[in-house]
Amino acid sequence: MVDFGGWDMPLSYGSQIEEHHSVRQHAGLFDVSHMRALDVSGARAGECLRLLLANDVARLKDPGKALYSCMLNEAAGILDDLIVYRLAGDHFRLVVNAGTADKDEAWTRGQAAPLDVRIVARTDQALLAVQGPQARAHVAALLSPPDAARALNLDVFVGAQIGDWFIARTGYTGEDGFEIMLPAEAAEELWRALTARGVRCCGLGARDTLRLEAGMNLYGLDMDEHTHPLESGLEWTVAWDPPERAFIGRVALERLRAAGTVRRLCGLVLEERAVMRAHQRVIVPGEGEGQVTSGTFSPTLSRSIALARLPPGQAREVQVEVRGKLLPARVVRPPFVRHGRALI
Repeated sequence: MVDFGGWDMPLSYGSQIEEHHSVRQHAGLFDVSHMRALDVSGARAGECLRLLLANDVARLKDPGKALYSCMLNEAAGILDDLIVYRLAGDHFRLVVNAGTADKDEAWTRGQAAPLDVRIVARTDQALLAVQGPQARAHVAALLSPPDAARALNLDVFVGAQIGDWFIARTGYTGEDGFEIMLPAEAAEELWRALTARGVRCCGLGARDTLRLEAGMNLYGLDMDEHTHPLESGLEWTVAWDPPERAFIGRVALERLRAAGTVRRLCGLVLEERAVMRAHQRVIVPGEGEGQVTSGTFSPTLSRSIALARLPPGQAREVQVEVRGKLLPARVVRPPFVRHGRALI
């Protein structure tokens, strides 16, 4: 067990590697109740979130649809990355990271108060993630036929309230599956029902190797308040249109984009047998130096992979300093693995 954002979390339930492969090949179960849900409601809730988030909730035309976004400060530093759902009308739900939850909630309440927007922290809810090619079928088997049909018909990045469960087809592994928000007192029963069906319990170790294979950023390593979306591989989450939407951080972000000298977040594949880790130095020929932000051994690829922030440029071959030695690595575009398939 380790401390994670103030929560005691298991690194594994026995074998991190086996848990990883279970998600890629079958189905795995994660308790992610450490993440915090914030319900945002009121006549001006949409207006509030269009100010608060770099992505635009006006894109969420229908109930249940979800959007991934960064929440920025005035200097365009990333306060957090999160998912926002439109639940119904002017009622939204943010799901934020555990380590930043208190800060996020305070920041959100500060922006909401002048607009008479209500913020409710859903501490009464637990969150379980069921991920893998067989994950959705296992969840559906626990539902009534009509509810199972509704769940299985959800599109990617869409959620729905089905009985006492809010089921969303989202996740953090690069595999299909569901994230299920449900009353906290019902979480143990669901956990036991899924494990009884052979869904494997998974800890933080497998969660990290899976998300890195999928090329997904981790807050606090690949991005933080001192980095911005353009240098974190997240410009695709910024809604520049309409130009009159003055979201927090927009002015600074436009200035950075106009400067055109933004560092790039890239994928690295090590060519030799060693393991890249966060903070290792990266030598980029003709361009300067960068740094590994996240690194691990990929169980799917049987080699070391990493995300690294590099100087602007086009170099495709670099050297990473591992245990005092400069080892060759290839620059690639993440993801490394998606839906069980190697992409590099």
